Amino acid sequence: MVGIRRRDFITLVGGAASWPLAARAQQAALPVVGFLSNNSPATGADRLRGFREGLREVGYVEGDNVAILYRWAEAHTDRLPALAADLVRRRVAVLASWGTAPGLAAKAATTTIPVVFSVSDDPVRLGLVASLARPGSNATGYSLLSAELTAKRLGLLREMVPRAAKVAAILDPTLPQTETTLRELEAAASAMGLKLQILKASTSGEINAAFAALAQERPDALFVPSGALFDARRVQLVHLASRHAIPATYSGREFVEAGGLMS
Repeated sequence: MVGIRRRDFITLVGGAASWPLAARAQQAALPVVGFLSNNSPATGADRLRGFREGLREVGYVEGDNVAILYRWAEAHTDRLPALAADLVRRRVAVLASWGTAPGLAAKAATTTIPVVFSVSDDPVRLGLVASLARPGSNATGYSLLSAELTAKRLGLLREMVPRAAKVAAILDPTLPQTETTLRELEAAASAMGLKLQILKASTSGEINAAFAALAQERPDALFVPSGALFDARRVQLVHLASRHAIPATYSGREFVEAGGLMS
């Protein structure tokens, strides 16, 4: 098909020299998907691969019949509104977001461009949709409900460390899902008779400071929830947990592949 179009074009304009212009015009005419993530290209590689595979399954191949504009916040949540606004200014056909904070930023940036989100919390509680059955706006998507799995994860950690009496949790206060995670943690810890220690970290340096505090308090185990910062700093987290001999549970298999205990 490409060869036929090229010959037709050459015939119409009277020479092959104009073909690169046609190629650029064809490229410019491709529908554009805006992709917004709080991760970096490296830490989001697996999910990005799945995103591209999903597009291929429904007939869209990047660079062939669809273009993708990527915007990565690199664990700097405060950058997301500007990145989302930039994609809106570029008039993308649809805005795909990965993560709760990117989903909220995308939804706040436009009321007309379709937004497809993937979040870890209840999208109704977050205000992304009116209801699960009827989103009622320009946004739709799915939730991993990972915040609601907090109690299960804490229970599995308790099974791994049955004598644990005190569990620490390190949370990123900049993330919108942290409130739900904290609420679920407190309820689950209370039900299990565990003493809960909450530490906060939103930078690499604060992660180091949190572990310095853990060295003083000596909890029996550590709970690490999902988050772009923690994903990006998984090697640091796993290394520190190992150095301080604290059994820890993490949000994804990437942490275990980096040497973490369980996810």
